[in-house]
This record gives sequence, C-alpha cells and structure tokens, in this order.
Amino acid sequence: MNNRSLSRGDALVGGAAIVLFIASFLDAWAAEGGTPSWNGWSSDWFPVLPSLFLAGIIGAALIISSRFVAQPTKELAGLRLDQWGIALTVSSAWAGLWTMIGGPEGLEAGSGLILGLIAALVLAGGAVATPLVPALKLPLLSANPSPQPGAPGAGQPYGAPQPGYGYPGGAPQQQQPYGVQPGQPGQPQPGQPGIQHQPTQAVPATPAPGAADPNFQPFWFAVPASRPLYGEDGSPTPVAELAPGTWYLAVEQRGQALVAQTQDGRRGVLQDTSGIQRG
Repeated sequence: MNNRSLSRGDALVGGAAIVLFIASFLDAWAAEGGTPSWNGWSSDWFPVLPSLFLAGIIGAALIISSRFVAQPTKELAGLRLDQWGIALTVSSAWAGLWTMIGGPEGLEAGSGLILGLIAALVLAGGAVATPLVPALKLPLLSANPSPQPGAPGAGQPYGAPQPGYGYPGGAPQQQQPYGVQPGQPGQPQPGQPGIQHQPTQAVPATPAPGAADPNFQPFWFAVPASRPLYGEDGSPTPVAELAPGTWYLAVEQRGQALVAQTQDGRRGVLQDTSGIQRG
C-alpha cells in the first residue's frame, strides 16, 4: 500500500471515521436519571447502527480504498468507489441529524449520539470537500522532505538521484569513444604532445513520430494537476494517476508524450505534458 496516494482530505475522513466508530460504543440514549442507557449496538435501537455509524464507517473505507485502485475509473452500478463512499457519508450525517431531532420522549441524547453526529458531519464535509478544495487534495506526505542543511541530497526532490546520474546539477561526464578504454595503449590521449585532435561533430538522430528518442536523458518532473497515465500498449484505460506535488521519473520520450515511472514502480505513457515542472 502506497500511503503517498492519500491526501490531507483522506486523513480527515479516516480520522472522523475512527471517532465515529468509538462513539458507537458510548451511550446513545439515556433515561432520565442516567439509567438505563443504550449504545449504537443495543438491539433496542438497532436502526441507529446501520444508518448512522456503519454507513459512515463503510463510506470512509470506500473513499480511502479507492485511492489504491489501479484503475480509478472502475465503476460499480454506475458510480466509482469514492462516489459511493461520499453518498454513504452524507447519508450517515443526515441520519444522525434526524436521530438527534426526533429522539423518543423521556430519553436524553447521550455522549455517543452527540459525538457520533459531530463525527458524521465532519466525515461528510471532508468527503464532499476533498475533490473541490485544493488544500485538501495535497498529498498527506510531502514528496519533498526538508533535509538538514549540509546533509547529502539537501534541496533535491524525494528520490532524486545524486549528481552524475542525469539529474540537473550533475557534473558532466567525459565521454569515451565506443570500444576505447581510457589509457589504452596505442590510443591518443587528450593533451598528448605532438598529436592534433580533430573535433568530431555528432549528428543527432531524428526519431520517427511516436518512436522513442535515442538522445533522451531521464529527468524528474511534477504535474500541475492530476493527469492519467496510460498503458504502454496503447490501452485507453489509465493504469495510474499522477498527482500534483509528487515527483515522477521520465524514462523515455515518444513524440510529445513521456513514458513515466511512479513511486511504486508502475510505468505508463503521459500524453498531456503541458505545464509540467522539470526537476
């Protein structure tokens, strides 16, 4: 499970679901004087359990589990898993509100019902607002940790290679002709007296449209908005979704598209490369 797929809104939804689960064991109703009392699992008030507590908990589980599905567009009865989860969380808050308003006479709302209603409202609000509020869509764990000054890799994005690997800032490497080892006897060395070296100019190869560029150098990049990553076999179904705020490695270029690799090792074709930020 890759927790970098979770957002801040998902953490809010998960936390509210935990509070809702705890509230189901507290007193939902209490008779005047404090005894007897019933919680959400009591058989006398069983409708409160599925409509308020279980609906919210199951809805949160569907929302969070949808972040780890390889094909986020997969639908169940016409809705995605996260859409089902949002519907259940809103239903939970609605049931909690009417349960609080329409309580039976002679009984007082207990701490479990009050805490459950608050948790259900926060849960429904977080589920609805996460796809809409940019601050809640940010990754839960930053892809750019802040290392201590002077530490190796300080200032570089998460998972970035060290200089010399092709990442920006790497020292240029001296290229040797193919098949010639440095210092091989009989081969002219740079700066050897009495020998003049004629510069050679390499002619870059021009790749065919849609073919891989042989002159391509891998680099790290980030996308400005969520974008799908399609399979390398040309399948129209996305294999992953690139999220803003996370660095990905471009391993190949095919025309205007890039072959990218995610943090968990999945590869696919990024067709929309407009506005990407190179590392």
